[in-house]
Amino acid sequence: MTSSPIAGRDGLSRRSLLVGLGLGATTLVAGCTTGPRARIAGLTPFAGGSPYASAYLPDMYGPIYDDGFQIPAIDPSRVDPRFFRQEVADPTGAMPGTVVVDTASRYAYFVEPGGRAMRYGVGIGGEGFSWGGNAVVQFKKRWPRWTPPREMIQRRPDLAEYADGMEGGLGNPLGARALYLFQNGQDTLYRLHGTPEYWTIGKAVSSGCVRFMNHDIIDLYNRVPDGAPVIVTQVGIA
Repeated sequence: MTSSPIAGRDGLSRRSLLVGLGLGATTLVAGCTTGPRARIAGLTPFAGGSPYASAYLPDMYGPIYDDGFQIPAIDPSRVDPRFFRQEVADPTGAMPGTVVVDTASRYAYFVEPGGRAMRYGVGIGGEGFSWGGNAVVQFKKRWPRWTPPREMIQRRPDLAEYADGMEGGLGNPLGARALYLFQNGQDTLYRLHGTPEYWTIGKAVSSGCVRFMNHDIIDLYNRVPDGAPVIVTQVGIA
């Protein structure tokens, strides 16, 4: 496995970053337990005021009609404002086009040219803390189907009706989009995905993988091509 290009901050050494990335780990996470293309505002010019000015929120987090589904608006009072999407100076040092997930800080970054990055707030599950490393986006899906793992059905017999999968939709745990991560040609069972429970962003939630607000995963989906590199680090870089 190749080493991470992430550059440390606050005195973090390259070695400590590599340890935090979990490079060399042989185990991968368990499966996530959880019409016209929508156009989402990506840049928010915050000059001279709060970066979370309410004037920008309707454009970024208002209701969306997407593939026949009406995604409701985000209630900003239910989300810590630091987790709203915004363009920032890139803290990762990764090459443009890379997705970097900082599980410790609950942020994900899409690295852009010119030293900038689009930053998203994320929710991290228990499995999200147990694995770090490099992967690629093998493929992406719109309104993905969700199949609960066998172990989850054993714990939650009420989910047995979804043993063959739950159709995509507003109540689906994978939300509006999912990016499927592979490592060395193998499915990690690790996903970057949306969630209807946007108020869980920034928290350690019960399900695995990395969850985004539906509005944000749509934005990321539109930016990231198949084959894009992904780095998951447990060393805080924000």
